[in-house]
Amino acid sequence: MIGGGDTACEEALYLTKFAGKVIMLVRRDVLRASKAMQERVRVLSDKKIEVRWNTNPLEARGQQKLEAVRVKNNKTGEESILEAGGLFYAIGHQPNTAFLSGQLALDEVGYIKTVPGTTKTSVEGAFACGDVQDKVYRQAVTAAGSGCMAALEAERYLSEHKI
Repeated sequence: MIGGGDTACEEALYLTKFAGKVIMLVRRDVLRASKAMQERVRVLSDKKIEVRWNTNPLEARGQQKLEAVRVKNNKTGEESILEAGGLFYAIGHQPNTAFLSGQLALDEVGYIKTVPGTTKTSVEGAFACGDVQDKVYRQAVTAAGSGCMAALEAERYLSEHKI
């Protein structure tokens, strides 16, 4: 598992159900994950999760399938080979909203700002839902739920404005 945020921790914890060992490659010396997620990983770190701090992946190796990952410690420069049967990336999320810059209010990362508890944006009649406005959960089920909210709010808006 490559990453050190909530998603990486959550996915690493999930993978422990299927793998004998999960190695997390974290490019820094701390996890960016919430305290709760860090604690859950720490609890399993002696048993099923190994955290490799200051480590970056360099190369995936294998003939017909993944067999190993070449990694580098970014503090010492030391390279090593990790045997691996799977490789998962959870290294952040960049919402695909650059085309809206200057048209809708975006936060510092690029998520569309909405009125709390609604899908209303900074532009009347424009609604946002799913991964472009949800930087906390970013899950398909919450995207579907906020999509339903946006559809209902858009329907109300169109009715009220007799459009």
